[in-house]
Amino acid sequence: MCGIVGVVAERNSLPILMEGLRRLEYRGYDSAGVAVLDHGTLARLRTVGKVRVLQEALDAKPIHGSIGIAHTRWATHGIPTTENAHPHVSRGNVAVVHNGIIENHEALRSELKGLGYTFTSDTDTEVIAHRIHHHLASSPDLLTAVRKTLSELEGAYALAVLSETDPECIVMARQGCPAVIGLGIDENFAASDVAALLPVTRRFMFLEEGDVAEVRRRSVKILDATGVLVVRATRESDLPADAVERGQYRHFMLKEIHEQPRAIAQTLEERVAGGKLLDAAFGPGAAEIFKRVKAVHIAACGTSFHAGIVASYLIEQICRIPARVEIASEYRYRDPVITRDTLFVTISQSGETADTLAALRNAKQAQYVATLSICNVPESSMVRESNLVLLTRAGPEIGVASTKAFTTQLTALMMLTIALAKNGPAASEERALVSELVQLPGLVEKTLKLDATIQALAEVFVEKRHALFLGRGPLQAIAMEGALKLKEISYIHAEGYPAAELKHGPLALVDEDMPVVAVAPSNDLLEKLKSNLHEVRARGGKLYVFADPKAHMQSEEGITVIEMPHHATAMQAPILFAIPMQLLAYHVAVLKGTDVDQPRNLAKSVTVE
Repeated sequence: MCGIVGVVAERNSLPILMEGLRRLEYRGYDSAGVAVLDHGTLARLRTVGKVRVLQEALDAKPIHGSIGIAHTRWATHGIPTTENAHPHVSRGNVAVVHNGIIENHEALRSELKGLGYTFTSDTDTEVIAHRIHHHLASSPDLLTAVRKTLSELEGAYALAVLSETDPECIVMARQGCPAVIGLGIDENFAASDVAALLPVTRRFMFLEEGDVAEVRRRSVKILDATGVLVVRATRESDLPADAVERGQYRHFMLKEIHEQPRAIAQTLEERVAGGKLLDAAFGPGAAEIFKRVKAVHIAACGTSFHAGIVASYLIEQICRIPARVEIASEYRYRDPVITRDTLFVTISQSGETADTLAALRNAKQAQYVATLSICNVPESSMVRESNLVLLTRAGPEIGVASTKAFTTQLTALMMLTIALAKNGPAASEERALVSELVQLPGLVEKTLKLDATIQALAEVFVEKRHALFLGRGPLQAIAMEGALKLKEISYIHAEGYPAAELKHGPLALVDEDMPVVAVAPSNDLLEKLKSNLHEVRARGGKLYVFADPKAHMQSEEGITVIEMPHHATAMQAPILFAIPMQLLAYHVAVLKGTDVDQPRNLAKSVTVE
């Protein structure tokens, strides 16, 4: 996802803008740029590539200004070029940075060409700059011109605008993409993410859908979607300023893998006590709602979808109620049959995932008993718009390939399973299930000690072009997650499958040059899994099996067994077996020399469809 930073101050805005962009690099991008007002005159600089390239260009050709906007772009309309990079400018007077997609940009472009405007990019964003410039001629101020333009746009956006005609302010707006105002002393800020502004402020206002804000040094004026002046709550962030720094670690992904024991502990903290799950964990009224729940629908994307698959198994197995999980981008276009007293659950790290947020909004119009969001960002749209919320406490996750967000989502979903189980035949198991969750941070710590073993194993994969990951039951989702991690950051084609599906197609791919990774917990499906693995070995496939100590598997010709350090229960296994999948992907990517934290073509938060 693209990133936005804006500054309205007396001091030079460039250092703040550039530090903000550096703190947004984790979101994924292919170009960067800044625009400032220097004594009322607009100056702009854009480059293709990383923020450091932009900084080098600024060092060579400095620009200054107390009011400015900056952007990191992830290409949607138009390839990564300087001309397509933001900010976009109209007739040297108006500059715009924009996250999102304008769906009717072609019609607007055609109309603007008829009005005499010349386009220099292939982007949808440039139409916004020209429309604002066009409306300035008939508007008393920049805020009015922006609002007129927004009424003509179809799609999703967060945008920041500055203009020579109103040189003391920035106008910020949001529709479908996050936007935040940072409050300082005699200076104010704008951004797409709190993390960008932590060095300069800890006080924030979060814009809501349809809001437009005029940001000046000493004031912030916000109009809602109807044009009514509103006041949004000011919130104090408790994130440390160094929350988005790597510290001693080579990559954010490795740091975040090793933060998982603490993140899981924090997610459980104050929510379980004395062997009980506290009813207040999900918010006021949750306990009464859960008593009514007779089915669960889960919608999510990517890694969060894999967490949902695990949850569907656990809910049905433990709670004995139907649980269905769907990819949010497909669910939002279906007309699902909703049985009475069904709980709708969305899962998202950012809480701004476009398809999942759209699914939530659709669900709120349907006959669900309630909506529940599991999310890592307290101020996100998903959190604000759900009836019930369970916040994970992973802290900022910078690496695009999700690690600690995934395992804290699994932890939260296990808490949901226990909460629902209180009203069913497994109610007496609450103490035992909570005990298993409480053990997880220590068990993850032990599992991380496999790091050196997995680092050596990674050398097997470096020259491979394909890999297959296998699991059974809820662990099939961990196999899918392992394959996703490997392909995301090492660019090796990998697929995750239920092991029993081998004979239905994937077995045709198996040969001695295709490594096959399996996760083997000790459960009722273990012997079935072993049979599936024998099929791989019979075709000359090389097996790498992460096995529970009680699985009693040993290395032999063509089979390398990596024994897990502790026996895992059914509740614990998905999290514990996810750890080596993350480490394997990480070490393979490092050996291949890829950009681990910012893999090509990917963004951290997908806020457009």
